[in-house]
Amino acid sequence: MWVYEKKLEYPVRIKKANPGLAKLIIAQYGGPDGELGAALRYLSQRFTMVTPQAIATLNDVGTEELSHLELVGTICHQLINKATPKQMKEAGMDVEYINHGLGIHPSFGGTPWTAAYIQSKGDPITDLYENLAAEADTYNVQQ
Repeated sequence: MWVYEKKLEYPVRIKKANPGLAKLIIAQYGGPDGELGAALRYLSQRFTMVTPQAIATLNDVGTEELSHLELVGTICHQLINKATPKQMKEAGMDVEYINHGLGIHPSFGGTPWTAAYIQSKGDPITDLYENLAAEADTYNVQQ
């Protein structure tokens, strides 16, 4: 169904460990409005869309979100790949390190990703509103 090119659309070349930054970015991997939730949200909701165009659009967007998941996961991996246990602890990622080593785990502030983060109501209007809200919240950064 999909063609996978086995390369990132945008290369990631992080050389210095920075677990503190990874702790923030991991929210875009497995947080409530992160890439994993977005991909599953769109790919699940496509089944009850009423037009072929809407189905195709949600399929395309969900697929694009999977590529974002790979990109964000790569960024997080490179940020912690060479981190020491001390660096992980100083960044507040000691519990993640104990439970997952240097593996990338979909989570948000230490809470594992859950399907409760997404909705697929079977009503196209409700589902599209959910998508808009989730996408808008992704960029709501408090200063």
